[in-house]
Amino acid sequence: MTIKEYESYYVPAQSKWPIVGAIALFLIAVGAANYVANLNNPENAGGGWVLLAGIALIIYMMFGWFNNVITESMSGKYSHQMDNSFRQGMSWFIFSEVMFFAAFFGALLYARTFSVPWLDGAGNNAATAIILWPEFTATWPLIKTPDGTETTAMGWYGLPLINTILLLTSSITAHFAHVSLEQNKRGLLKFWLGLTVVLGVVFLFCQGLEYAHGYADEMKLYLDSGIYGNTFYLLTGFHGMHVTLGTIMLFVMLIRVFKGHFTPKNHFAFQAASWYWHFVDVVWVILFVFVYII
Repeated sequence: MTIKEYESYYVPAQSKWPIVGAIALFLIAVGAANYVANLNNPENAGGGWVLLAGIALIIYMMFGWFNNVITESMSGKYSHQMDNSFRQGMSWFIFSEVMFFAAFFGALLYARTFSVPWLDGAGNNAATAIILWPEFTATWPLIKTPDGTETTAMGWYGLPLINTILLLTSSITAHFAHVSLEQNKRGLLKFWLGLTVVLGVVFLFCQGLEYAHGYADEMKLYLDSGIYGNTFYLLTGFHGMHVTLGTIMLFVMLIRVFKGHFTPKNHFAFQAASWYWHFVDVVWVILFVFVYII
């Protein structure tokens, strides 16, 4: 009869990073709300600076916290039990992100399936339609607001299609990078991972161009352009924020690869970043279909 050996479980010291992250998220929430509320009131545009401060602080937190975890991992403090904890934590984090986007997609589908038809008198709401918006016609995208403001819908071709190709390609390159790591082909790992980071940066650049085009005089597609403008910018904007986060994660992995970190059997940090990137790609495909095409 053998006695089962138990692994030690490393418990880190108290850290400043959780409170730094909480403050950063608070600044982002307050800054974003203030910025959106004062889009038509430039003299009270301080929310934009608060939002930028929150983003800068959360990036600082990410790099600082990553550095602590990397140092602990490379010093051999982590065991198999800790690895399981990381896997469970990342799995729950991605699940929470799934629920986050499900809420926004749910709002979009509710508006299109119920709210817009109700305004046109569907479901025994004829009297309500006459009172609220007599001239309304149920169509999607809804490009005319009750005050008569008209906008233009963003087509699926052009930049959105290019961005779809970029993200799908980046998912393939991320997979090739993972395979290269498992096969201990460091040169190919650096190439494929570096290419994935570049594709993420190009995607964000193209999305910036798309937003500039939307806000141009010929389209007049603004965040306050009714339910269509709201859902368009909230869904694509939050996705862009997640692409930014994923790109930073992959960039950190690339730096670690160049420093000689990771082995074919010990590379969960890289795997977690890869999981997140594939999740972001899947969300974009769903978003592309329901926001741009249908």
